[in-house]
Order: sequence, then C-alpha cells, then structure tokens
Amino acid sequence: MPAPPTIRLAHRAEAHAIARMSRDWIEHGLGWSWTTQRVAQAVDDASTNVAVLLKDERLEGFGIMQYPDDGAAHLVLLAVSPLLRHRGMGKQLLRWLEHSARLAGSTEIRLECRADNVNAIAFYQHLGYRQGGMVGGYYEGRIDAVRLHKHMAATP
Repeated sequence: MPAPPTIRLAHRAEAHAIARMSRDWIEHGLGWSWTTQRVAQAVDDASTNVAVLLKDERLEGFGIMQYPDDGAAHLVLLAVSPLLRHRGMGKQLLRWLEHSARLAGSTEIRLECRADNVNAIAFYQHLGYRQGGMVGGYYEGRIDAVRLHKHMAATP
C-alpha cells in the first residue's frame, strides 16, 4: 500500500519549486506573478501559511492561505501535480488548510478561481464552497474570476 502524502508548512528553500508550479499549473497563459521572491515573502509572512504536499518525499503540490484581519481566510493558490490529480491529494491539502484556518479563528474562507477552469470550480463546489459572484477581467484584465466562499464550522 502506498504511503499517504505528507502535508506541512513550506521551507524558504522550496520557494522556487512552488513558484514554478504556480507558473506552470495555475498562471499558464498569464504573466508570472507568484515568482520565487513573492513565494519566499509569503513563507516568511506570519499572516500567511504556505503548505506543501509531499508524496514519496517529492514536492507535488502546495497551497497559500492568507489571514487578513477581517476574520475570513483567503485561499490565494492551490495546486497539485497533474499526474496526481483525481486521487484525493488536493482534497487532503485543502482540508489541511481549512483546519489551519479554523485554528487561526477564521469563520470563512474566500477564494477566486479562473472562470475558464471548470474543473477547479467543480472541485471547490464539491467540497462545500459556494459561488459568490464573478469579477470581470480579474486576471490581467483578460480572464474573469469566479468568487467562491465557505463558512467554517467552529473547531470542536
């Protein structure tokens, strides 16, 4: 039986690999905004969690969650290797981030998703996220975004 993935907070040394994943798996067709420097800043930021998913000790996914002062967490990015999609890895990574948000006192998680990424929208909706509107031209003035949100139950 294969070993389950490991999910933990990212190390600064992983910033370049995470940035490349963002460029290749999320930001394709757009300019590269989540550069190595920006990811490293997120890793160092006390109000941001950068989580990584390791499978067989290889970095295969990541998520970035910010905690603004309004009580809602903001899921900025989430990605899993295309070779490991549809195997529950993204769900495990998202659940880890949701648990962290609850522990941080967040009552809601918000995110934006490319409107042209129907698989990602379906993924979030399947896990209890609700559509809260559209933002025209959110990505570089060219690609619309779907806003999604999920109200969090209190931590027992």
